[in-house]
Amino acid sequence: MNKLNLGLIGYGNVGTGLVQLLKERRSFIRQRFNIELVLKTICDRSIHKKKVAAARSTQLTTDVNGVLRDHAIDVVVELIGGLNPTKEIAFGAIRNNKHLVTANKELIAEHGKELFKEAIKRNRNVYFEASVGAGIPIINAITDGVAGNKFNGLYGIINGTCNFILSEMTKTHCSFAHALKEAQKRGYAESNPTKDINGMDSVHKLAILTFLTTGKFVKPNDIFVEGITNIDHLDIEFADTRGLIVKLLAIAKKVNNEIEIRVHPTMIPRKHPLASVNGIFNAIFLNTDPVGDILLYGQGAGQMTAASGVMSDLINLAVRPKESAAARIENLSREFSGIKLRKMDQVETKFYIRFMAVDRPGVLAAISGVLGKYGISISSLNQKIRHRSSAVPIYMLTHPANEKMVRLALEKIAKLQVVKGYPVAIRMENLS
Repeated sequence: MNKLNLGLIGYGNVGTGLVQLLKERRSFIRQRFNIELVLKTICDRSIHKKKVAAARSTQLTTDVNGVLRDHAIDVVVELIGGLNPTKEIAFGAIRNNKHLVTANKELIAEHGKELFKEAIKRNRNVYFEASVGAGIPIINAITDGVAGNKFNGLYGIINGTCNFILSEMTKTHCSFAHALKEAQKRGYAESNPTKDINGMDSVHKLAILTFLTTGKFVKPNDIFVEGITNIDHLDIEFADTRGLIVKLLAIAKKVNNEIEIRVHPTMIPRKHPLASVNGIFNAIFLNTDPVGDILLYGQGAGQMTAASGVMSDLINLAVRPKESAAARIENLSREFSGIKLRKMDQVETKFYIRFMAVDRPGVLAAISGVLGKYGISISSLNQKIRHRSSAVPIYMLTHPANEKMVRLALEKIAKLQVVKGYPVAIRMENLS
């Protein structure tokens, strides 16, 4: 029986769930996999103020360096999150000849390449299944399940908070602010939900999925991102009338010899499988060759869901004790040559655009004139009934248009006296 001694750093929500799983599944893991996972140490800065349900033999400490230097520990499990001090902890674990298991999307997205290279040098392995989709096995599916496939496109709903908010707005026709409060009330959104609603959480996950599927390392700051804070129930309702739905999508797809990588609200057809992914659920839709389309779906957040992803990494590590780091992650540290990142200014999509304008003669002509000047062709136009005392919404759908030209046109239109506020533009994808 192979035994792994674990040093857990971070006893928060996911760390508590992992300890519970290790305790509850100990017999099952021994019988099913012929391995033993021993939680030797738990390290947390507030550990002595917390109620810990670990075994009596488990040491409790606030000394991170003590865990990293402990020769009896085989694996460091990092469940703190963020970059500081986790970057130092991750590299410290590898340099002290320990394997690393982490759920830290930001760490892998920002420093994965150099972390993998350091691990190969020390012949230590790095596992990070729970960094994307929590317990959804997307990392293993890409690296093992369809390893021989080429990836033509990836579309992901990979933030449960945003998906819940948009689902709530669609279901109840409420405002963004009301849906956010409901998400916070149910524990689906943090008191400070900025990284979720501005799209950065999805950006970190997309950066990881991009290098796994394309071999291109992209810094999060180089990924175009637009959050959901400008989405209004008017946009949701209009989409519904056209058989569409609004989702925050993470997109990485090949266009000729380049790849487009972006995160933004997107209108997609209701008939597509991603359209039925609601609430806090996540899904990743892959277009591969030769397998074709693949959809992985499940809870993408939550204590036990994330703990399950971490547990799967520990089991995979334990059942392959002699697998070299070079065999497992060397391909992850190598960047494919010849892959170029398409600039966002070059992207072309169809657009939904909503203007709030004073209802008077000549308004549509003024707006259409600006769009025409920038080469943007209108495929349909709708206007609400007249209200002389206030602005009314004007809805437009465009034919495929250049991103840069649309942005320049909207800046020009926003300066028109008859237009109130900045226009809302949502990109459209057919996902074919």
